[in-house]
This record gives sequence, C-alpha cells and structure tokens, in this order.
Amino acid sequence: MPRPGKLASLLPLVAMAALAGITYWLLQATLPSGPQTTDQSKRHTADYFADNFSVSELDATGTTQYRLTAARMMHYEDDENSDLTLPAMRMFQPQKPTVTATAQRGTVNADVSIVDLYDNARILRVAGFGDPQMQADSQHFRVLVNDDVIETEKPVRLQRGPSVMTANGMNYNNVTREMKLFGNVRGAIAASDINGGASK
Repeated sequence: MPRPGKLASLLPLVAMAALAGITYWLLQATLPSGPQTTDQSKRHTADYFADNFSVSELDATGTTQYRLTAARMMHYEDDENSDLTLPAMRMFQPQKPTVTATAQRGTVNADVSIVDLYDNARILRVAGFGDPQMQADSQHFRVLVNDDVIETEKPVRLQRGPSVMTANGMNYNNVTREMKLFGNVRGAIAASDINGGASK
C-alpha cells in the first residue's frame, strides 16, 4: 500500500495528465475532421417568392421615381437575381409623360438597378406635355434604372405619333427624351415631325 507522501507527490502528475486528455478531446471535437467533401456553395434554386410583387424608389422629396411590379417574383440564392412574370416598369419624370415598360417575363438584379424584359416587350410613353404618344416593341428591353435609360440589341419597331420606324437596336434616355436607333433603320416620318413637331 502506497504511503500518503507518495500519493501526494503523484497528484500533480495525475492532474496534468487529466488536463492534457481533456484538451486533446476538446480539440478533436471542435476541429474539422479533414477536408470537406460536400459542396457548400449556393445553388441556383429559389429561396423565396412573392405574388403581386411591387417595389418603388422615391427621391429626396418622397416623390416616386419608378415603380416595378410583377404578377410573380421568384428570388434565387446564388446570384440574388429574381425572375419576374408579367413585369411592368413605370418611370416618372416631373412635367413629362409617364413611361411604362412591360413584357411577358423578366429578370431583375439584386439591387434593382437592371431590369431585363423579354417576350412581347413594349415601351409606352403616353401623350402629354407637348409630346405625342410613343410606343416601341421588341423581344428584349433592358432598363438601366440608375441612368434612366432603356436599350435593346434586338430588332425594334418604334411609333411616335403618326411616324413609324424600324431598326436593329435602340437606346432611349428618359431624362433627355432622346431616342437613338441603330443598324438597318427604315420607316416613314410624318410631316409634323419633319417640320419641328413636339419634343423628342
């Protein structure tokens, strides 16, 4: 039977061994057990959706600058883009006619700065403030929200009042009301436009 003095001298060694064992166990429990074999990256799967979706942006005075609506919005987790069903983008400028862009389907990026409209896409500027009605039809329009610009690289048909034009591409600045047509531009311009009708 060990003497009490010898047991007292062994206690620090036993305590140190127990502490080392606990530390080793904690490290094994908390550290990864080797390389990760599963792919933790986000997948292009819908993580939420909304019906009768609507989002608006206001200026410093609280006036609506634009409003984006859709019958259905489906958001994806990997790129944070959203698919839109029956989207409509309405842009407002003080003392200028409202411009609305619509389509059968569309996409919008995470910060709602780029809206793409596909399939029977249409831009409609109502008549008013000295401007005749303007309508543009194409299979794709891209709305650059921050620049207030609508563009397309697809064939487009433009009707402004009685004037009708077709082209291979288009760029429309909603602030300056300037319309640029690209490619094979054809059409008939009404005499009222040639003789200096209303603004662009």
